Order: sequence, then structure tokens, then C-alpha cells
Amino acid sequence: MSIAESEARLLSTEHTGDIAGSRMREAFRQLRRNPVAILGAALITLFVVVAVFAPWLAPHSPTAGDLSQITLSHVPGPSAEHPLGLDTQGRDELSRIIYGARASLLIGVVSLSLGALVGMLIGALAGGLGGWVDSLLMRLMDIMLAVPGLLFAIAVAAVLQPSLRSVMIAIAVVNVPVFARLLRASMIGQRHSDYVLAARSIGVRRWRIIVGHVLPNSLAPVIVQGTLSLATAIIDAAGLAFLGLGSADPSVPEWGRMLADTQQYLQSAPQLALFPGLAIVVSVLGFNLLGDALREALDPKLRR
Repeated sequence: MSIAESEARLLSTEHTGDIAGSRMREAFRQLRRNPVAILGAALITLFVVVAVFAPWLAPHSPTAGDLSQITLSHVPGPSAEHPLGLDTQGRDELSRIIYGARASLLIGVVSLSLGALVGMLIGALAGGLGGWVDSLLMRLMDIMLAVPGLLFAIAVAAVLQPSLRSVMIAIAVVNVPVFARLLRASMIGQRHSDYVLAARSIGVRRWRIIVGHVLPNSLAPVIVQGTLSLATAIIDAAGLAFLGLGSADPSVPEWGRMLADTQQYLQSAPQLALFPGLAIVVSVLGFNLLGDALREALDPKLRR
């Protein structure tokens, strides 16, 4: 093996692995020094802890109610026994909000995982193979992106029977073209990098270059998009539940359904809309703050 081949092999293996690892280490150091990232991570941690430990944190059952205290013009407000009051069915509002975090987290994580997995597979095929495969797959993604995301999710959820599974599938379908185009664009940007040219010069197989070199160094924008899309998934899940496309069981605590059930009580009990709305805002804010900080950390041009 010649000296040039040895240097090319060294560049295409060791240097490539160092790029992704050093980039993530530097991003983690940036995040630890960023107060916005710390605040976002704290809000996400609070959201996850509430969702995971809901059975132990909720003071009452989220489904058992007492209609004797409810009238058309009066819903009991906050009290010592019920810190956030009761809902329109006499159920503890705080307990339903806590259990609603579990439903939102489940929908967000599952739908995002499915959408990202399928989208990344399509993006990897398009960005790695190119040619007619790239054109065919991207035209299909263009068709999906031509329809507004929330409208597309409503159409998919309406075709399926109202359930949490339908909401997950609908949000996952909406996220597929986003991740596909993002990963494809990132992989195309890596095609003419020095380590790719070095690997080609020594005869490394195409699939090995794509899987071992191009793909790992193209995941940074996908990670950022995943954090931001999780926030969007929570909003979409609340919107679909508000429209009645969520769980068919009205007793299932969902933040969007809780907002929908309080429309006729906005004058007499505005807190019934305030507390679920704040829960959505706080959870989405945490993912957006962390996503913006992560994007800034992974892109040196955006660092302050």
C-alpha cells in the first residue's frame, strides 16, 4: 500500500469518527453553559417526571367524579381538597392535568419515533442512492408537504376511528416528509467532503461510505428537528383531541379534550381552560427552548 493510500485510509476512518464525536462533545459543553438550554431541560424533566409518576402524584382519580356539585352556571373552583377545582363532570382538575401529561408524552414520543424512523429511511435512500430513486421519493414527499400539516393530520385521523392510536399515526405521517427531506439535504451536503473523497479513492464500497461515514455526520440537524417536532406533536395532539378526533372514551384525560369540554363554562369557570392551556404552553416551551439551544450548539455559525 502506498503512502497516499495509507493517508487516505486514515483520513476516511479515524478522522470521520472524530468529527461526529467531537461535534457532540462540543455541543454538550455549549448546552451546559447556556441558561436557555438549562431552562428548557428543566421544563422537559418536569414534564417527563409528572407523566411517568402520574399515579403517585395525582391526589384523586382522574375518571371518578361527583356531579352533585356541578350546575349549568356553577363549577367549584380551587379549594383545599381540590387545588385546581373540579371539571364539568365533577372530576379533580389537577389529577386530570397530571394524567394528561402522560397521554401527551406517549403520543408525542410514539408518533415522532414512527415519523422520524420512516422519514430517515426515505431520506437515507434518497440522499445515498440519488438518481431516479431520489427523484421518485422526493416527488412523493413534495405531494405530502403540499397539504398543510394540521389539515393533513385531521384528514388521516378522520379516516381512522377516533383513538390515541389514530392520533399517533396521523402525527407520524405528517412528520415523515420533514425528516426525509432534512436528512436527504444533510447527506447531499456531505457527499463532497474530504473524508468521502478519500474513502472513494481507496475503493471503499458505496454502501459502507453512506452507512459508516455520510449518515453519522448528517444526523445533527435531524436531532434538532426531532426536539422541535416533539413540541409540535404535543400541539397537534391537543388540537386533534379538541376537535374530537382523540380517544373515543370521554373519560380519558387529554389536554385538548379538556379545553373542548369547557367551552360553555368559559364565563363562569375560566380556570378550566386556563390550567390545561398553561400545561400545553409549558411543555411545548421546554422542547422549543432546548431545540433552539441545541441547534445553536451544533451549528458554529449560530453561536453567540
